[in-house]
Amino acid sequence: MVIATALYRGSHLVAGGAVVAQHQRDRLFPWLALGAAIAFTALIWFMAARHRRLVRWAVGLDVLVIGCLLPFGAYAWGGARAQESIAWVMLLGGSASAMAAVAFGTRLLVVAVALLVATHLAGYLMVDADAAVTGAHLNALVFSAVVSWVLTWYLCRQGGQVDAANRRTLAAEAQRARFAERVAHHNALHDTVLATLTAIARGGVDANTSMMRERCAREAAYLRRLVEQADDREPASGVRAALEESVRAAEALGLRVTARYHEPPAVPGEIALAMARAVTEALNNVRCHAGTGHAFLTAAGDSGRLIVTVVDRGRGFDTGAAGSKRSDGLSRPATGGIGLDRSVYARMRGVGGRAFVDSAPGEGVRVELRWPG
Repeated sequence: MVIATALYRGSHLVAGGAVVAQHQRDRLFPWLALGAAIAFTALIWFMAARHRRLVRWAVGLDVLVIGCLLPFGAYAWGGARAQESIAWVMLLGGSASAMAAVAFGTRLLVVAVALLVATHLAGYLMVDADAAVTGAHLNALVFSAVVSWVLTWYLCRQGGQVDAANRRTLAAEAQRARFAERVAHHNALHDTVLATLTAIARGGVDANTSMMRERCAREAAYLRRLVEQADDREPASGVRAALEESVRAAEALGLRVTARYHEPPAVPGEIALAMARAVTEALNNVRCHAGTGHAFLTAAGDSGRLIVTVVDRGRGFDTGAAGSKRSDGLSRPATGGIGLDRSVYARMRGVGGRAFVDSAPGEGVRVELRWPG
């Protein structure tokens, strides 16, 4: 609305300048009046640019001087004795009323419009203007304020609705982020703490070994951070360091892992962390379901793509009969349960990667993780 009223006043100044240049260029006062109108307009828009809104006192001064006093000055000192010679000065009152509608509240706007109507009616009466001309001008004066007020109200209302929609969207995004965080914590608990407790409960590992005590201390620290609402998703220093952590965790549970690294590319910390957690679950599946105590991990780069594989030579399974086909063409293995579904497939999709599982009865299992997918 600031820009709209600026253009409205600009059109009046152009019209006034044309009238003065064509019909009143020999008189001094019309030029002074035009200069005063330009100066007041410049003051209003300078203050508007500074405060990012129309400033009330500047608009009020424009209404009083340009809208109310200037017509009487044009009559007294400018030789405006006919409706044609005073019309351009009266025209400025329309843009003054439009600016008042944007800057003032309802009560002050009513006062300003009433004052403009009274002074402009007196001005046209002084020059014996036709009733039709006077009525048309006063109608334009009033409706300039009405239209500006309605547009201002509508834009403010729409802006309020947009702000409310943005607040609702932000609240929904925050809720989704909290849910995603809970899911991430649940997956992390499944991959670490629950796997450790399950192994101890089954008696498959010695809980008194130094490696097991180190693992329990590490997972206790994770639980402590979770209770304290700390962010456990710290970026890994590198993909190799993140994968080594997964290997050490699996070895603490009694699984022997042969790891080979062939210049894996640098990836963002959150990608390395997601890859490492998917590897943790793949190693957990080897330990729990493969019927072998040995797994092989390989991490390599291929044209900027990170490829990590986890292979075992265990009992394997029939991917064609294990479950329903996935959207990526793979079957959901019945032995994988929540692990492969949430901790491998979903985790890799969540960071723009993909997971592939290849297996057959008696042939072991090969899990391949790729980023980007």
